[in-house]
Amino acid sequence: MQNLGPGQSQVAIRGVSSGQIARDQPGVKEQAGIYLDESVVSLSLFTPDLDLFDLNRVEVLRGPQGTLFGSGSESGTVRYITNQPKLSISETIAELTGNKIGSGGTGGDVKFSTNVPIGSAAATRIVAYYTRYGGYISAVQPDLSVKKDVNSGYRAGARLAFLYKPSEEFSITPRVVYQKVDMNGWNRIDVFNILGNPYTTTRPAVQLGDRRQFTQIKEPTTDSFLLSDLNASYKLPGGALLTSITSWSNRHVDVLRDAGALTSSITGGSIGLPAKVYTLNSPLDDATRARTYSEELRVSGSAPKLQWLGGLFYVNQRRNYAQQLLVSGFTALSGIPTASVIAPTDGLFWSDLKYKFRQSALFGEATYSATNKLDLTGGLRWYDFKESRSQIFDGIFGEGDDGKPQSQPGSTKANGIAPRLIAAYKLSDASRLYAQVAKGFRLGGINDPLNVSLCTAQDLITFGGHPGWEDETLWNYEVGSKNRVMNNRGAFNVAAFYADIKNLQATVTAGSCSSRVVFNVPKARSAGAELEFDLAPTDAFDFSITASHSDSKLRSTLTSTDATGKVTIVSGIRSGARMPTVPQDQAAAAATYRWPTQSFVGYLTGVYQHVGDRFTQVGDEDLSGVQSLTTFAPHNIGGPYTQNTVTFDSKMPAYNLLNLRVGILKGRFDTAFFVNNVTDEKALLALDRERGLRARIGYLTNQPRTFGISTRVTY
Repeated sequence: MQNLGPGQSQVAIRGVSSGQIARDQPGVKEQAGIYLDESVVSLSLFTPDLDLFDLNRVEVLRGPQGTLFGSGSESGTVRYITNQPKLSISETIAELTGNKIGSGGTGGDVKFSTNVPIGSAAATRIVAYYTRYGGYISAVQPDLSVKKDVNSGYRAGARLAFLYKPSEEFSITPRVVYQKVDMNGWNRIDVFNILGNPYTTTRPAVQLGDRRQFTQIKEPTTDSFLLSDLNASYKLPGGALLTSITSWSNRHVDVLRDAGALTSSITGGSIGLPAKVYTLNSPLDDATRARTYSEELRVSGSAPKLQWLGGLFYVNQRRNYAQQLLVSGFTALSGIPTASVIAPTDGLFWSDLKYKFRQSALFGEATYSATNKLDLTGGLRWYDFKESRSQIFDGIFGEGDDGKPQSQPGSTKANGIAPRLIAAYKLSDASRLYAQVAKGFRLGGINDPLNVSLCTAQDLITFGGHPGWEDETLWNYEVGSKNRVMNNRGAFNVAAFYADIKNLQATVTAGSCSSRVVFNVPKARSAGAELEFDLAPTDAFDFSITASHSDSKLRSTLTSTDATGKVTIVSGIRSGARMPTVPQDQAAAAATYRWPTQSFVGYLTGVYQHVGDRFTQVGDEDLSGVQSLTTFAPHNIGGPYTQNTVTFDSKMPAYNLLNLRVGILKGRFDTAFFVNNVTDEKALLALDRERGLRARIGYLTNQPRTFGISTRVTY
């Protein structure tokens, strides 16, 4: 899971990734599906960052999923399973935590859940939580003052579920989930900013790095998420179970970004306007509104030697996305008119996009016990997708080469079949071998028009003429073994996989255009192996170890030919290049030791995680790590410079995290002292760039060493 900022995370499973989804790419679909219980909540980059208090378990299905439930996913599925209302049981859990970030602010949380029976046939479960996040990023201002802990904020929410079960055959569970995330800034470290760098001789020199960034304005993010669903089940005569899941969600995400680096690179760098213009505040407002309705109807049952299920799924989603860059005072100071069709005066970029998305599917799967040792499973999903989009791009940064607003509406659709086959052989009561082949699918989409007024002639040739991208398909081949060991005190699982990907949807930065384009890479693949081992050799000690290796590579090369006949590789998309965002090697280990006394039980838990090196986007592997500061000559902002280049890491280095927790269990109370990120590792999570690398170079980073105390009481 790649942390890309407040409420923004991106999941990759088994090395299958086409690159970081940027904030202004609402048409890109996710490769992995995310569920809260039975409801789909994944939404490309903006999958909700839900609080997992009162969670029962996490389920991860590696490889394509579409024959068992839900909307289907290409590379795998993650399901967060919450605790459900319980009949005839009263229980309450409360938690209070306080923490201090070693080089940042303070935070903490208050969380509460209660299960209340209502008669013998009904119950309700209520969960509420509030978490305060301390900041740890400092923002240097134009006057060289420094604002501390600018990425602080909070998350608050509640879940309310009601169970009514009048008989053993019938139950119904309506539920409402609401959450709001409100953050004041980003977990970004700036290495270079065109408005704030240490090499200038004609502007105030700004020292960056060391968990610092340069901003002129605040960068708040608000994310409100409302989900209501209804789960009903009925046991049919004969024993089959009929299940219906109806879901409706409403999502509002508002991101205000400081676009000063981008704007000044154009107004000061490309155009050459004076400092009084290019230093104007440039708030870029990204607004996402998404409404989703889905219905799933599923029936399952069993017969001698046979288990089966079948179902249908339908989802209808409407998503509106808009960007507004209002640079107040620009027209008055520059004399350049900016008002147009939808862009007001001083509106340098104004866009409005509306998406309509629909999916219908039929799915089913059956497992037949051919012998006492051999099980054969076959599944099939038929899908039908339709998506349409209307859009308009306006403002002097978004107009076409004719000086008029751009509109590139369109639609895409697809239908097909995705099969799944599994053979499992029972070596003993504690050991099983299996082999699987399955197909995954991801719908294509429509590219945004280029900001042609900003493009060089060569970039127009390279990145123009790509109105959309094609569907992506994946065939996953897998063999493995699942084993119980030491009289069921532990488990050992191992698997090897090979994923053959066609038309990988790779996100690239369109050169000088300040645009992003999705290209299809005809061939790619991910191959690797993974293992899991957990064991409780005694009642006082348990541990688990997981590790994986994936070799994810592009297998095709894309080229572009300029007017002189020169052929170049497009954005590093070449055969043999690594797939972005995913490490080749990952490992984790956790261990807990408990020691009972006459009055309490003490415990010590340690968790270790290793994440290997990664690249953020396709093509980053071929970056030199050296960026020229004079690409806007003769309008080099702050020039002449004391040095004309800046260096950076295009490869995100491997990192290691260690968390420790020591506590006491006494009666109903669990009190613990914890230290997260014990070694104060500063991990680089993703390369953050603006206008290629010419306007800003930075990294998203993790939270520093954090100390805290937590108390939980159950009654």
